[in-house]
Amino acid sequence: QMSNGSSVTQFLLLAFADTRELQLLTFWLLLGIYLAALLGNGLIITAVACDHHLHTPMYFFLLNLSLVDLGSISTTLPKAMANSLWDNRAISYQGCAAQLFMLVFLVVAEYYLLTVMAYDRYVAICKPLHCRTLLGSRVCVHMAASAWGSGFLYAVLHTANTFSLPLCRGNGLDQFFCEIPQILKLSCSDSDYLREVGLLVVSSCFVLGCLVFIVVSYVQIFRAVLRIPSEQGRHKAFSMCLPHLAVVSLFLGTGIFAYPKPPSISSPVLNMVVSFLYSVVPPAVNPLIYSMRNQELRDAL
Repeated sequence: QMSNGSSVTQFLLLAFADTRELQLLTFWLLLGIYLAALLGNGLIITAVACDHHLHTPMYFFLLNLSLVDLGSISTTLPKAMANSLWDNRAISYQGCAAQLFMLVFLVVAEYYLLTVMAYDRYVAICKPLHCRTLLGSRVCVHMAASAWGSGFLYAVLHTANTFSLPLCRGNGLDQFFCEIPQILKLSCSDSDYLREVGLLVVSSCFVLGCLVFIVVSYVQIFRAVLRIPSEQGRHKAFSMCLPHLAVVSLFLGTGIFAYPKPPSISSPVLNMVVSFLYSVVPPAVNPLIYSMRNQELRDAL
């Protein structure tokens, strides 16, 4: 099958391990992480859906976040597990496109949701009397829909653009899943390559805009919290915000470390470890972060 001037019909992903024993060990390790993520996110989705005490904006967004996390970890890990189990590195051209599409879709949706959740915390702490009007159920549904919608739009743009590139530099990807920078390395057309880089720069502006919004929200939140007279009130407000802040830090910290790093410290193994951190660790750890300090959620579970 010829695709846009490139005769690539499949890509070869980077293997986690070279020896059979290590491959099988990797498989069991990944399976453990995957099952933990399924269980954690599944429990949160079930608790929020079934317990009417949790039908508030904060938990509505948390339910959406858990759905995104389930999707994103299911996009990368099952294929990596199958490849480790059967000592295989191949992924089909269509499979790679589908994986890249789903990953961009879900990562953008997650980032947008985390931004919306910062606004939710801001309203709850800085404008508690206006909570009903600023975060009514219709507003929340619109915000969640725009998170999913913007993720979908970005995914269509990036996937169409990346896979319209003619590829002539082999088919090996230095990564255990399909991602844009790795496919760009195989491109032989500079103009198309620059077009995708341009799109990535525009995306970076979106990332920066959301980050500024989150930081400004938290500056306002902390100012409001420090004005609360009772220590118990301050403690309650902080325990509302800290899980979200921890999740944002984990998501952005691993993502920033994965991409804008200088080529001098870039190696396939380091790339793989870092991308594992940002694509696998947050979906698995988020449910833990949210349920550890949260009595309401624990009671519901």
